[in-house]
Amino acid sequence: MDINHLVEDAKMRDDTILDVRTPEEYNSGHIPGAINVPLKECSKVRLDPHKKYDVYCASGQRSNLARTILNERGYNAENIGGINDWTGRIAR
Repeated sequence: MDINHLVEDAKMRDDTILDVRTPEEYNSGHIPGAINVPLKECSKVRLDPHKKYDVYCASGQRSNLARTILNERGYNAENIGGINDWTGRIAR
């Protein structure tokens, strides 16, 4: 499944969408409703352990690493890919 369908599903489930790109990348345009938690912050961020987190970056590589870090810390995180494949509206 691609990022467009995965974001749609995540919003229906009320998951939290995390953008793990840099703040500069996030500010240049992100998926509406996404929260910026840069990859370098994933090892120390405090999140709600009862929520599911759908993680993306530019291409899917950083988000895969972020997913691994978050899962190892006990969070339910899934890599949904990269914004480069996003066809929906971009928030700024």
